[in-house]
Amino acid sequence: MSAEPIYDIAHLGHVEMLTNKPEASLAFFTNVFGLIESGREGDSVYLRAFDDYEFHTLKLTAANTTGIRHAGYRAASPQALERRVKAIEALGAGIGWSDGDMGHGPAYRFHDPDGHEFEIYYQTRRAKPVTPPSLKNQASPTPNRAIAPRRLDHFNLLAADVDAIRNFLPKALGSRVTEVIQLADGTLGGCWFTTNNKSYDVAYTRDHAKARGRFHHVTYAVDQREHILQAADIFLENGVHIETGPHKHAIQQTFFLYVWEPAGNRVELANAGSRLILAPDWQPVIWNEDERKKGQAWGLKTIETFHTHGTPPVAG
Repeated sequence: MSAEPIYDIAHLGHVEMLTNKPEASLAFFTNVFGLIESGREGDSVYLRAFDDYEFHTLKLTAANTTGIRHAGYRAASPQALERRVKAIEALGAGIGWSDGDMGHGPAYRFHDPDGHEFEIYYQTRRAKPVTPPSLKNQASPTPNRAIAPRRLDHFNLLAADVDAIRNFLPKALGSRVTEVIQLADGTLGGCWFTTNNKSYDVAYTRDHAKARGRFHHVTYAVDQREHILQAADIFLENGVHIETGPHKHAIQQTFFLYVWEPAGNRVELANAGSRLILAPDWQPVIWNEDERKKGQAWGLKTIETFHTHGTPPVAG
């Protein structure tokens, strides 16, 4: 008998990204990428997409390095938060409680086997737009701009041992595995997880630099593929480095465009279509190494930097 699904986590809440070029990174995310500034505190600026209901989904923090400081998940209830804390403490991965920050209340922090830091919280601060939206069921008015992401979608982390993550995250967050890359030697090259009915909210892929705790990308979603094609022209006009795309992934079938923001962190604009994981007994889709070498869904070969570039960069 398979284990009963755990839905203690409602959704991915936010990612804290580090930048050593804070002014240029902020200008990119607000003036080009189209996020909304919610507030500032210390060295951090809190940003969100127009239909993100929480105060922020991206915490952009000035630092002397790049990459990710932490990722936050919102629990489904105070009781669910308590259950997850007990499960994480049993795994020996707990860091402890924090008071929260400008965007949410108390949070329990922990680390994954690769050293990435996470937090889980329930009390949250909702977005309060200056101008109420005409559509009452939308968090903010639809922006009148060329690039306007609707919501945070997912993020991707690099790990030295993806198999260890595969074993850990379902126990810690109750995540389900939706798709994996199985290499010829039997180990995992990538693993995609979800805490709800989205196809995934976090992916882990092998760090070819054999480093730990590094960041691959954060992704925001738009409504249509056409929005991504338009965004490509806007990025081009603004001198933004387009790494790869627009194209369609084979894994998860996401229509994608990857760019690097000024500090070098990778950012994706994506359209996942209407694909959801509704089957409660979903079995992970397994992609083998030969299948992945064929490239993306329509034949585009995966660019080399997609495997080698992560933040912070690795010396040598």
